[in-house]
Amino acid sequence: MSSTFGTMFAVTTFGESHGGGLGVVIDGCPPGLHLDLEAVQAELDRRRPGQSALVSQRREADRVEVLSGLFEGRTLGSPIAMLVRNRDADPAAYAPFRDRYRPSHADLTTEARYGLRAWAGGGRASARETVGRVAAGAVARQVLAALTSPPVEIVAWVDRVGDVVAGCDPAQVTAAAVDAHPVRCPDPDAAAAMEACIREVRKAGDTIGGVVRAVARYVPAGLGSPVFDKLEADLAKAMLSLPAAKGFESGSGYGGLSLRGSQHNDLFEPAPPDDPQAARLPSGARVRTRTNHSGGIQGGISNGMPIELSVAFKPVATIFQEQNTVDRQGRAVTVRPRGRHDPCVLPRAVPIVEAMVALVLCDHLLRWRGQCGAGG
Repeated sequence: MSSTFGTMFAVTTFGESHGGGLGVVIDGCPPGLHLDLEAVQAELDRRRPGQSALVSQRREADRVEVLSGLFEGRTLGSPIAMLVRNRDADPAAYAPFRDRYRPSHADLTTEARYGLRAWAGGGRASARETVGRVAAGAVARQVLAALTSPPVEIVAWVDRVGDVVAGCDPAQVTAAAVDAHPVRCPDPDAAAAMEACIREVRKAGDTIGGVVRAVARYVPAGLGSPVFDKLEADLAKAMLSLPAAKGFESGSGYGGLSLRGSQHNDLFEPAPPDDPQAARLPSGARVRTRTNHSGGIQGGISNGMPIELSVAFKPVATIFQEQNTVDRQGRAVTVRPRGRHDPCVLPRAVPIVEAMVALVLCDHLLRWRGQCGAGG
């Protein structure tokens, strides 16, 4: 089904951007987990609009309500339903576009698919749908923390806005450094330049895109499958399902094309017994790789090294300039969008990317344990 993601840890999101609310149903969460709802709310706060002058000024508190699946603070093993109500919806702002297709939006394609659409704010195609993903991802993080030692650590950051590129070492990036600036770039100089760029395009009524990078540390070796359910294939699907996402790279990505095999191969070496990122062999020995061009995944299966990926996001489709388009009768018209929109999705995309990484890793961890009885 188009709104469900995952196999063992399956999430189904629901709701429209200007309807009564949005949310998620999680099926497959292990029972007995002490669920920290404050941690769930903290992730939603990182994603919500109105948090800085660089993002949409829609005023939503995005307070989460848990409707089922919890008792006395513990997960029951039954479906967990979480709801976030829309408090600042403004469907009337979109009335002028109900019969006009906004360029590069999902207006035309949604009607082609279903024969009708919720024209207020894009409906299901709106980035507001990611509220449910972030809530579910926050639960997935807690499952990962409970089942792995050391706990899996996921950090994403804005690596590029337009032509401004950060100089960050993935091994050194911390969550605190990412959230120290509203752009969510841990490189202070690059963050300042990115902020100036975003403010410039916003003043011009335009938008800009960029790249979010992510690293997942302490992922156990053995997650994923060798054919259709490769770990990086599911990560790619997760990332490319995000609004405005147009590209995905794992490990060296396209950069590996300039290397020869002798340069690109990640050579194995013995690892100290206390290395938290080493792969444990059936013999009990521990190994790691000298380099990480593979991005922590080989043959579709995690190898214990940090999983590294990046996601390219296009400029937001809503620009505050008049553009040519057509109406539902196919006649040439113009459109000048209104509403409250991000000039750049990157700052708010960071917690969303982290959530999707958590969902994929949690699902594959539970699948691995279910088949092999293994644990991190």
